[in-house]
Amino acid sequence: MLVGKGVFLVVGGSRGIGEAVAVRAAAAGHPVVLTYADRPDRAEGVVARIVAAGGHAVAVGADVAVEGDVDAIFDAVADIGPLTAMAFCAGVTGPASPLADAAVDTLSRVIAVNLLGAILCARRAIQVMATRRGGQGGSIVILSSRASDYGSAGEFVWYAASKGGLNSLAIGLAREVAADGVRVNVVSPGPIDTEMHRPGRLDEGARRAPMQRAGTPDEVAASVMFLSSEDAAFVTGATINVSGGL
Repeated sequence: MLVGKGVFLVVGGSRGIGEAVAVRAAAAGHPVVLTYADRPDRAEGVVARIVAAGGHAVAVGADVAVEGDVDAIFDAVADIGPLTAMAFCAGVTGPASPLADAAVDTLSRVIAVNLLGAILCARRAIQVMATRRGGQGGSIVILSSRASDYGSAGEFVWYAASKGGLNSLAIGLAREVAADGVRVNVVSPGPIDTEMHRPGRLDEGARRAPMQRAGTPDEVAASVMFLSSEDAAFVTGATINVSGGL
């Protein structure tokens, strides 16, 4: 077991925003556990990057929609030290289409990963962080999306709905566990330069944003780290939009 800052768990930490959060958390002195759903080589690349910079990180393969896999994630955390921060960055969209043309398997998988996965991970995080359960308290940051407000009509309505569910989850959970020393907040990105976008989609989003550009994963990660820090000790139930004004 490592001694020092508590473990920072990044669910979905092998690429994009999650990778940026993992790297920043390690640079801040946290041992990091990051999860991945596929491409173990990508996850191990992030671990190697952190270790090369003098940090500590391990990668855990998991399907966050499966309770047993979520338990395995938290077992890996416990092997390193007490959990004091979790960022839920996992998310999928499925193929773009109007809702009427979407396959039920797509809808089920998006809701399972994006919403059920967040609920399962938050549930386990509370079990180990809540002071009344013997934990040290801590922070949960959930990655939502500005799509929860503008709906993603014609391409990802179900994805937007799953993100809207995350917003509601964070509001209720923040109030439920505030007295247990656990803060729950949301970071809601707009157009961010990640692999999630089909060709041309990021440019379309950037044109809509008042700042007329896409954001970077590191710009989102900076807000996650703020909410996870003592600088945000009196912040819970809040949402930070990282969207260039969109």
